[in-house]
Amino acid sequence: MSLHQSLPGSALADLDDPRLVRSFSYIGGKWTAAEDGETIPVTDPSTGAWLGDVASLGRAESRSAVDAADAAYWDWSRRLPQERGAYLRRLYELMLAHKEDLATIMVLEQGKPISEARGEIDYAASFLEFYAEEARRPNVESVTSHLPDAEVEVWREPVGVAALITPWNFPSAMLTRKAAAALAAGCTVVAHPSSETPFSALALAELAERAGIPAGVFNVVTGQPATVVEPWCADKRVQALSFTGSTEIGRLLYRQCADTVKTLILELGGHAPFIVFEDADIDQAVEEAVKAKFATSGQDCLGANRFFIHDHHYDAFCEKFAAATAALTVGQGMDDPDIGPLMNAAAVAKQKAHVADALDKGARLLTGGKGHDKGPLFYQPTVLADVPDDALILREETFGPVAAITRFTDEQDVTDRANALDYGLVAYLHTLDPRRIYRMSRALAFGMVAVNRTKVTGAPIPFGGMKQSGLGREGARMGMECFTEIKYVCRDWG
Repeated sequence: MSLHQSLPGSALADLDDPRLVRSFSYIGGKWTAAEDGETIPVTDPSTGAWLGDVASLGRAESRSAVDAADAAYWDWSRRLPQERGAYLRRLYELMLAHKEDLATIMVLEQGKPISEARGEIDYAASFLEFYAEEARRPNVESVTSHLPDAEVEVWREPVGVAALITPWNFPSAMLTRKAAAALAAGCTVVAHPSSETPFSALALAELAERAGIPAGVFNVVTGQPATVVEPWCADKRVQALSFTGSTEIGRLLYRQCADTVKTLILELGGHAPFIVFEDADIDQAVEEAVKAKFATSGQDCLGANRFFIHDHHYDAFCEKFAAATAALTVGQGMDDPDIGPLMNAAAVAKQKAHVADALDKGARLLTGGKGHDKGPLFYQPTVLADVPDDALILREETFGPVAAITRFTDEQDVTDRANALDYGLVAYLHTLDPRRIYRMSRALAFGMVAVNRTKVTGAPIPFGGMKQSGLGREGARMGMECFTEIKYVCRDWG
């Protein structure tokens, strides 16, 4: 396997800049293959076609990535913040210059529509731009001395080496959101992308090298998660670990990091409620419901899954939402449909199981409800009505294009039902009553509340959840603070 694959027969061979396609991991400024030559094949979920192979590194190489990050930490952490910001700014500019190629890589390995992929590249780049500026202004409270003849100072210092584990559904944005904050704070990083979408992360490593980021500061290690990540959890030199993924894996990492008492930033499961009250604008609610449910083909931790509709609007909402859903287009990402493929066969099986369970428990199928003739990883956008609370789809994160609708009549009742699960990432609320907006925004146990709209994310906002939807925040100044420690200095001048 060569350093740069020509990839005959692969759609990745048609990029304007084929050097963005990397097969090896990036460690200490060098492109690194597995010692045993092991590789992982990557395929297009739309067609099943082979895209290429990436190196499957072992535990020794995983530890060598920490060696490189640790060796680079002293110099990187002591550079002026504006210098670190300048590197991030160069990487931001390179991402935008190669936007179309980066979006194409994402579509081919992840499957999302090309317009969504282009939007993700803009979103991913925005974190680099934001933290390039934020690096200059870490916020520390001033402290007035409580002791005579003593001078008190409080500093923020980087925690050290940070491990970043990123998912397949947003392969560029989840890496830059973590890495930009950590690098701006003065940390060096070791990153592990999903084995299903590694080419997006390796393309960012290529651009980081072009941006001149010093060797060892930004490392990307591909391979099996247990092989790569477990050594990082046990390594005392890794002082922080940031993970985006399922609550189940988040709990596992929490346990594995306990012995080394790391700083943890966990962005976990969602299962968002979408609540429509009797005074809501029904047409706006339907329009926003389609966005909230079907972006990224429903494979989004922010995706709305539990639709609580007031009895006043229930029948009209079901009719309008089902019609809008049935009109969605399905196809391969480069054709820019509304719905692309799911990531793997397990995701399709979960949709089938949730739909079957809901129907067995008395739900009504309004549209969809089965696989799609586009291919084995496609599933029809689906709407279920009259879904009972004990159905699996109202208790487990669906992560696919299936919407479950249930009715309510009482504000306290719907609040209790929305809050009943362990998830607490985002809630969607539709009402025009300002007093209810305030009450519900306070009462909903979620880290983020979207009122009469769907899109709420962006680099300047603190992204994260409550309960078992995570720890810490990503984005905003809080995202950088997660990669810092507070140091208090009390000085006696004598």
